[in-house]
Amino acid sequence: MKYKIRFELIYILAAAGLIISLLLTGVFIGVADNGDFLRIMGSIGLNDYDPQESYEDRYFYFAHSTFAYDTFFRGFYPSTQLIIVVIARMIAGLFNSSYFDIRFLGAIYGLLLITANVLLIKAYRYKGLLASIVLTALLLVVFHDIGYLAYFNSLYGEPVSFIFLLLTMALSLLLLHKEKPTKAMLVWVFAACLFLVCSKTQNAPIGLGFAFLFWRYAALHKENREWRRLALSLGIALVVISAASYIFAPKDFKQINLYQTVFFGILHQSPDVEGDLEELGLPGELSVLAGTNYFQTDTAIKQDDPMLQDAFYNRISHADVALFYLKHPGRLLANAAYAAEHSMNIRPYYLGNYEKSEGKPPGTVTFQYSAWSEFKRNILPNQLWFIVFVYVLYYGGALYEWIAARSLRSKLQSELFMVLGLVGLIGYFVPIVGDGMADLSKHLFMFNVVFDMMLVASVMWVIVKLSRFSYRS
Repeated sequence: MKYKIRFELIYILAAAGLIISLLLTGVFIGVADNGDFLRIMGSIGLNDYDPQESYEDRYFYFAHSTFAYDTFFRGFYPSTQLIIVVIARMIAGLFNSSYFDIRFLGAIYGLLLITANVLLIKAYRYKGLLASIVLTALLLVVFHDIGYLAYFNSLYGEPVSFIFLLLTMALSLLLLHKEKPTKAMLVWVFAACLFLVCSKTQNAPIGLGFAFLFWRYAALHKENREWRRLALSLGIALVVISAASYIFAPKDFKQINLYQTVFFGILHQSPDVEGDLEELGLPGELSVLAGTNYFQTDTAIKQDDPMLQDAFYNRISHADVALFYLKHPGRLLANAAYAAEHSMNIRPYYLGNYEKSEGKPPGTVTFQYSAWSEFKRNILPNQLWFIVFVYVLYYGGALYEWIAARSLRSKLQSELFMVLGLVGLIGYFVPIVGDGMADLSKHLFMFNVVFDMMLVASVMWVIVKLSRFSYRS
């Protein structure tokens, strides 16, 4: 029996209520700046609203709702995030030309999140009433948690990664459900992938996984040369763009990451610092920096000391780091186990959520609508064995569906979810290899998004199986 309940409408009303009440009205909730905002502000013409504000108040302790307008391109950080922030800046300027209210950006992110989830509900609609009920509830509980939403009122790149991964999955599922998907749908999937891959340098490798899917999508219309040509061209474009987003990343950004990944990664708790330096082709005198991070002010050698340019930055690359870990998989495993201790934190708890004017202690975080993030943080095991366990079950189910699939579309859907899991692995290991052990609660954000999506997808898989079993009975 067909049902007429419009779960998309139910979701929209509930989601809009949550976003408006948590982000756009009442007490301002955001995420404090840890220094990352400067990259975006310099590119799109924003600055700190109070130039006399103390360092402690500006960074880490308090969130900010207002920013001053400034000139564009005082610096440039290549990211698709700039497009969204510029749009928010333009709209906000129509309402208030004296300062930028970041809640306009939060509202845009909110609309994009609602769009992505509505498309997901549409993609699952054909699976039955129970599936629609469960998916709607899960989307509201998991992906509207304050751990995710608070980022919307900030200039971090995390919301772009989060939203456009959801959009990529939703659009891909809709494409695979169509008997004859159009070229326009394929382009929309590519556009979502593009925003995802180019939002952060850390996301560059993700494009390779989705490029594989475009190669597979070419087989959906073997008889249509234009379709095949477009799918293959978009896949190649993703590979090229992914490579370019890393190659042309700002030099200072690469240097920070290299410093972190060597001194606060490989050499962090190293049993043989001098031996590791020698294997990396670096001078032993750098051993005094082992265990330090780029932003420390008490290092024996300053991070921007000219001698480090020849002694370190010009001698090392992320390829060298990857090769080191390939030779020492035990070290990579040890760092992966260390990272797992932070793997269930959706948000960084050292960054405050309130403005100073609220009178709350510095660094205070909100726990409004945080059931999911607190469940993950306090109940789920934050250990490597648990992550491996979930991945084994997840890929076991995906492989079962792939083998049992009777059509190309069903196989491609299984492959789509396999690529999703791969994105999670990339989101887990790229911070370790590319940025060491620094700020893992924030750098593992993409892994958290994927892990949550995997859990939701797994629950939905079980629900669909149970529904079919009950129907047959």
